[in-house]
Amino acid sequence: MANRSEAPAAHPHGSSTAPRLRGSWLARGKEGRFSVYLPRDGEVVRWTEDGGGWSGPVSLGGGGALLPSLSAGQGGDGYVHLVGLRPMPVGGTDHVELVHTTQYQTGRPALEWRSITHPNGASYQWTGTPSVTVDGIGRAYVFCRNGGGGISVRAQKDAGGWNPWWDLHGSKTDPLPVAVTNGSGFVELYTSHATGLLRYVQRESGAKPIREDLLPASVTMGTLAAVKGPSGHVTAFYVDQDGKVCAWSPERSLKPTPLTDAVGTGPLSVTRCLVDGFDCTVLAQRSEGGRLALAAYPSEQEEAGARWSETGERHGELTTTLTRDLEGRLVAMALAGGTSLLTTRQRPAADGFVLENWRPVR
Repeated sequence: MANRSEAPAAHPHGSSTAPRLRGSWLARGKEGRFSVYLPRDGEVVRWTEDGGGWSGPVSLGGGGALLPSLSAGQGGDGYVHLVGLRPMPVGGTDHVELVHTTQYQTGRPALEWRSITHPNGASYQWTGTPSVTVDGIGRAYVFCRNGGGGISVRAQKDAGGWNPWWDLHGSKTDPLPVAVTNGSGFVELYTSHATGLLRYVQRESGAKPIREDLLPASVTMGTLAAVKGPSGHVTAFYVDQDGKVCAWSPERSLKPTPLTDAVGTGPLSVTRCLVDGFDCTVLAQRSEGGRLALAAYPSEQEEAGARWSETGERHGELTTTLTRDLEGRLVAMALAGGTSLLTTRQRPAADGFVLENWRPVR
């Protein structure tokens, strides 16, 4: 069977005109208001929920030098960690370093962008888009595929600053790894190889994540997503080479299990929300016809299966992130056509899983 995965040597922005967005680029503050982040014209801009609408865009800096790529992670403290890519003075736009900033409060300015270099040195050709997660005590972990095709991670120290890059080894991994924090506050990293699935897991707070044995599986690279379940264990989702959406949760002893047919070939998004008072896991994917499709099932009950339902208009490009509000209802944000932000959320007091109409963010 032909390999449908994204080529490891692909340009960081591929042939798409849309910026590459990873992680929680829609983030909810402790007071319940949302912020949405987007790379634009060499900087990162932010819209903030304000009453019944949105204010912005407001620049969070970047000096016009950032590439159209943004990875975001948010900790239990509400702080939002943003990681971008910046070209180095030598080597052109294909030689990059990773830069990091933090927003502490909704609507407030972010810190100055600072370099955290690259796993292979101060100047190195793009190797993949980072993934960011925050552990149980608020330290950010930035995972990135390195020049050898394995995974490297750089973690914040307790007292400020960063540890050096840790080489976690591996080879021929997906350029789009997925980092997540489990119910114990430890970080995990999920990625794929041409012949299977890989998990890197932290067993002690602040410790270097450990690579586990490769699990044979047929994975379409670039489709992985992961979420912490009600048990505290993580479930990863991916599209296999037969076009099936599969779930994998090692700590629950759940082997890769087909859940439903994929409706497209692009990446999955996932979150949890409440449906009729029940904890449900919601998956999203752009359908072949260009609309956003959502599928929900009772969390950690994969035997129930899931059924897709399409929503919104058709778009040539669609990048989506999912989260939930303070009441546990679904909130979705989509970047359509690389430029237009659209949002919807689950209707309050509705029977079943019903969404409001999509609205532009202006």
